[in-house]
Amino acid sequence: MIIVSDPAPTVNTMRFLHTSDWHLGRSFHGTDLLQQQRAAMDRVVEAAVEHKVDAVLIPGDVYDRALPGTDVVALLNDTLERLVKAHVKVVITSGNHDSAVRLGFGGSLMAAAGVHLRTDVAALTDPVVFSEPGQDVLVYGIPYLDPGLTAQALGVDRSAGHPGATAAATARIREHAQEYARAHLDKQVRTVVLAHLFAAGGAETDSERPLVVGQLGQVPVSVFQGFDYTALGHLHGAQAPTETVRYSGSPLPYSFSEAEQDKAGLVVDLEPGQPAKVTSIAWPPPRALARLSGRIEDLLANDEFAHAEDAWCQITLTDPERPATPMERLKQRFPYALELLFQPEGREHDTRTYRQRVRRDEDPATVTLGFVDHVRERRASDSEEALIRTVVAQASTTEVSA
Repeated sequence: MIIVSDPAPTVNTMRFLHTSDWHLGRSFHGTDLLQQQRAAMDRVVEAAVEHKVDAVLIPGDVYDRALPGTDVVALLNDTLERLVKAHVKVVITSGNHDSAVRLGFGGSLMAAAGVHLRTDVAALTDPVVFSEPGQDVLVYGIPYLDPGLTAQALGVDRSAGHPGATAAATARIREHAQEYARAHLDKQVRTVVLAHLFAAGGAETDSERPLVVGQLGQVPVSVFQGFDYTALGHLHGAQAPTETVRYSGSPLPYSFSEAEQDKAGLVVDLEPGQPAKVTSIAWPPPRALARLSGRIEDLLANDEFAHAEDAWCQITLTDPERPATPMERLKQRFPYALELLFQPEGREHDTRTYRQRVRRDEDPATVTLGFVDHVRERRASDSEEALIRTVVAQASTTEVSA
């Protein structure tokens, strides 16, 4: 469902905007994205204001790297400042791309302004409390849990990995929430959890940094059982392992594997006595992504590819031989072509190295021509072959004369 014009939440309803994996400072195939990310941050602020949310929930990977550039830090500062001025609170946890220490710097001071940073295991049982008549909503933040760094603090063995660390963290949160509920019998107590991890069964893209090798880092969603809503970060596609455990995905695509994804923010309503209601806000990227495949002449002339003329393009050429200067030619029609792949039709891919392919009885000119074909995946033209044979012959004559 897409929100077009959403009214204010009903009385006593807590409303949150779940967005994640901003990766501020990231580039896309060498293209700077700061302008597009600035537009994405505008959307976040506008959505928070338009839909009258109580808080924005950001479960990790705010930055793309541990040491972000000054212009990137300025963009985050501006975004948070605009949300604070709009009287919207913010809850942020650190992801595997963030430096937890740097992101969490000044957290106690920022909390006074309504920006709550949860980047340390020690703050697992320090929820941000949102109160309305009839219910309190406790928002807990689980930072990215590297088992090697957090196992001891969580009281688990490092071999327990991400599943064990997350289970220990959620057990602490569950116990704290139960104690809070016993102390506030006059209200319904709801729990919201932010976490940055790979939930078992989630769909990956090419743009996420693997947490561990293989599937050892996948966390079963059962560890979040009993919470009213779990806002996950890490996977860049919006998806719902369960009705109450969801990824918002990234606000922008960060790889061509995300070309078919619908980017979105999630509005989460918690009404007393009712399950969480989740509504999606569509956030189309400022520039579309397109994955094209075909022979170069068809790509340059066929009207079926016209939709991609203003898109960032990944182009796979299927010509039997690699055309000359393909990227230069393709950019005449697709100026935003960023990645060129080659999968020739009707030509078997030889996985042997060139040394393995060379026969000892071949003459030097044939060996050289084979090398040209191997390197650029296109046979030498008649004029190129004539030149190569002439040069090889002259070299051979010179060697004999010497």
